[in-house]
Amino acid sequence: MEITATLVKELRERTGAGMMDCKKVLVETGGDIEKSIDELRAKGLAKAAKKAGRVASEGVVVSYIHGKGRIGVLVEVNCETDFVGNTDEFRQLAYDIAMQIAATNPAYLSRENVPAADLDHEREVLRAQALEEGKPEKIIDKMVEGRIEKFYKENCLLEQQFIKDPDKTVQQLIHEHVAKIGENINVRRFTRYELGEGIEKQQSDFAAEVMSQIKG
Repeated sequence: MEITATLVKELRERTGAGMMDCKKVLVETGGDIEKSIDELRAKGLAKAAKKAGRVASEGVVVSYIHGKGRIGVLVEVNCETDFVGNTDEFRQLAYDIAMQIAATNPAYLSRENVPAADLDHEREVLRAQALEEGKPEKIIDKMVEGRIEKFYKENCLLEQQFIKDPDKTVQQLIHEHVAKIGENINVRRFTRYELGEGIEKQQSDFAAEVMSQIKG
């Protein structure tokens, strides 16, 4: 059975679970809504989603340094109470997320954080690629949207495959902890530094400017 966007939306509305969780369980149950609801409840994900609206202002800022100081990450992960924020389990989650950022270098936190201008540019590039590949005009728009979904999965932290368990996304990892811990958990912001990042480009630009001045 085809898992349509309408089916995913219906399951989300009935359970409050995340989109990726709903789509995954629908695939597992062959599109059976009632079985999917039972599965989400068994995993605690429906319950976890209901906590998403609760204020999470406690938590921790975690650092992760990789490659003898060549890559560094700071990430703020929030929960509801300082008690949970100080537990080993919560801190390990935050550390794993920092490690994820170091390894995959996501450009955005979630698809909602992708600026419209960036998305429009990506669609233009993908459309040009499809035309270059000789794809029929009537299927190009559908192809582009499919590739935009891939763009989200590669560039948005919450939609990336978790490096320690590729069968789940980072968002699913967080939902599992919400269900287990009993508090809302959010990744609020992150920064990733890589040694020398941008220097080569700046030197190249400087060299081009000098050459321009010499030729002038």
